[in-house]
Amino acid sequence: MSTAVRTDTAARVVDAVKVYGRGDTEVRALDGVSVDFAAGRFTAIMGPSGSGKSTLMHCAAGLDTLTSGSAFIGGTELSTLDDRRLTLLRRERIGFVFQAFNLIPTLTVAENITLPQDLAGARGDQEWTDALIDVVGLRDRLHHRPSELSGGQQQRVAVARAFAGRPDVVFADEPTGNLDSRSGEEVLRLLGRAVRQMDRTVVMVTHDPVAAAHADEVVFLADGRLVDRMQNPTAERVLDRLKAFDARGVRT
Repeated sequence: MSTAVRTDTAARVVDAVKVYGRGDTEVRALDGVSVDFAAGRFTAIMGPSGSGKSTLMHCAAGLDTLTSGSAFIGGTELSTLDDRRLTLLRRERIGFVFQAFNLIPTLTVAENITLPQDLAGARGDQEWTDALIDVVGLRDRLHHRPSELSGGQQQRVAVARAFAGRPDVVFADEPTGNLDSRSGEEVLRLLGRAVRQMDRTVVMVTHDPVAAAHADEVVFLADGRLVDRMQNPTAERVLDRLKAFDARGVRT
């Protein structure tokens, strides 16, 4: 497995604006954000409630459309794709991990992991799948169903499913939000191992400085604007940085 540092960009947005509502009810969830997410890196997006962090992730991943500006996966601009091609891109080049595990209760762990490829009629890479199963530590749970697993184990299945198709980037939205601290720590370590041992790319939305400390870089948003970036974060540095911004995203 590769340990080389990559310098290309897995995803990016340029002058991203997202407006909800009109007139007196208008909300600018994103206000001219330009940010790139490097391939082969683990990036966390942080900010106070209402800062636009989930909106940024959803627009960057093609789950929502921008009001203006551009979003790219690699060199592909999402706004140039019709619904069919956008669906294919999300299926083939993007993985998702959400706060809710979203597993199919009637399927086994093995079947849940390969479900996206099975639905697409694609033949999976068994060597890759085997390596992934070992990374997430599920070898002895492959024939269990979700109801027979702990919350942490279910989220590990969801992580494996997200990486199974070897996507360009995996977007994770508060992936530890439904987990206790120990299980959350296991999932965060797992995401980090996928990046560093399997040369994957992860972009994670979180409100938790401890979770953000697992990332290689933290992107900070406030009031829909990019206000800072931090390399090699620690929980203490992230918390201090959050305290240094008021609700308007200005240092106080």
